Amino acid sequence: MKIYFSSRFRKSYKKLPTELKARAKKKEEVFRRDIFDPKLKTHKLRGKFKEYWSFSVSGSYRIMFDLVGEGEVVFIDVGDHDIYN
Repeated sequence: MKIYFSSRFRKSYKKLPTELKARAKKKEEVFRRDIFDPKLKTHKLRGKFKEYWSFSVSGSYRIMFDLVGEGEVVFIDVGDHDIYN
């Protein structure tokens, strides 16, 4: 699995508390093995973000991503539900 990181994702990730960064790294490891692992709660988004997907980092934090090719994704953003605004 090849993961690319958008500039928006990198900027948002830098602002996360250390604990959430650690959780995000662990979830990324799970994601690399199986993007639909039930632990991730991966789901397709709706509305203006309908072309994207999201998976859970913690109770309220998500990583939004785009499937761009066979075995390739772009992490678009990370944060709480405000990333959908």
